[in-house]
Amino acid sequence: MTASPKGKRGSSSKGDLVLKAAVGAAAIGVVAILVGLGIELTNGSWLSIKTFGLGFITGSTWNPAFDIFNIFPFLLGTIVTSALALLLGLPIGLGVAIFLSERRGFRAGATVLGSLVELLAAVPSVIYGLWGLIVLVPFMREYVEPTLKTYLGFTQLFNAAPFGLDLLTAGVVLTIMIIPTISAVSRDVLNAVPNSQREAMYSLGATDWEVIRKAVLPYARSGIFGATILGLGRAVGETMAVTFVVGNATAIPTSLISPGYTLTSLIVNQFGTTTDPLSDAALVEVGLVLFMLALVINFFARALVWRMTRSTRFRV
Repeated sequence: MTASPKGKRGSSSKGDLVLKAAVGAAAIGVVAILVGLGIELTNGSWLSIKTFGLGFITGSTWNPAFDIFNIFPFLLGTIVTSALALLLGLPIGLGVAIFLSERRGFRAGATVLGSLVELLAAVPSVIYGLWGLIVLVPFMREYVEPTLKTYLGFTQLFNAAPFGLDLLTAGVVLTIMIIPTISAVSRDVLNAVPNSQREAMYSLGATDWEVIRKAVLPYARSGIFGATILGLGRAVGETMAVTFVVGNATAIPTSLISPGYTLTSLIVNQFGTTTDPLSDAALVEVGLVLFMLALVINFFARALVWRMTRSTRFRV
C-alpha cells in the first residue's frame, strides 16, 4: 500500500516547520549574540563612560597612575595603519585575483599561485608579527624610511627619525596579511562573472585589458567591494602582528614613521596589569569602541553595496 497524498503533505509540512524553526533559531541566535556583546561591553565600561564621557575618545592622555584614560592617539593609530594596509593591499590583492581568474593561458601557474595565496591566509598572525620584527623592521629602518625621509620629508608624512617600529611598518605587515583575503574572495567573485560578458567584448574586438576593465570589473564591483571590507575588518581587528612592530608609543604620532599604538594593541598590552576598576572599565570601553567601529564599517559597506547594485539595475 502506498501512503496517501494527505499523509505525504502532512509529513512534508512537519519537515518544513522543523526547518523553519531551526533556521529561525539560528538567525535569532546571531542577533542575540550581537546584542549580548553590546550589552556586556556597555555594562563593563559604564564606570569609564560616566567618568570621561566623550572626552574618552577626543582626549590624548593615557595615564593609569593618575586615572586619566583617553584613546585618541590609539584610535588614530588604528585608522592610519588600516588605511595604509587598504591603500597598499587593495591594488595588489585585486591584481592577484585578476591574474588567477583571467589569465587562462597560465592555468597551472594560476593554480599554484592560488594555493600559495590560501596558504598565506592560514598563517597565524603571530608569525607575521615575528617576521615583521626580525626581517621587516631592520629593512624599513635601514633602507626604506631613510629614503622616504630624504625625498618626501618635506610633506611631514615622513619627517621623523627612522626607527623601524612605527605606523608605516605596521601598515606594511597588515598589507601582507589582508592581501590573501582580498585576492581569494575577489578571485571567486571574478570567476562568477558569466563568460558571455567576456565573449561579447571579445566579439567586438576588445583587448584583454578592455574586457577586464569594461566588462568584468563593473559586473563584479559589489563583490570586490565586499572583499575589500573583509580585508579592512581584518586590518582593524588585528592584534598580535601589529603589537610586535607598531612601536607602542602613547603619544600622538607626528608622521607615518613615528611609533604609534592601536586600540587592539592597547588592550592586549594593558589588560590585567592593574586591579583598578576604572582602568579595567576603560579597557573594556576600548573594546566597545572597536565593536562600534566594526558596526559602522559594516553599515557603510552595506549601504555602498546597495547603492552599487541599485545603480547597476537602473542602468540595465
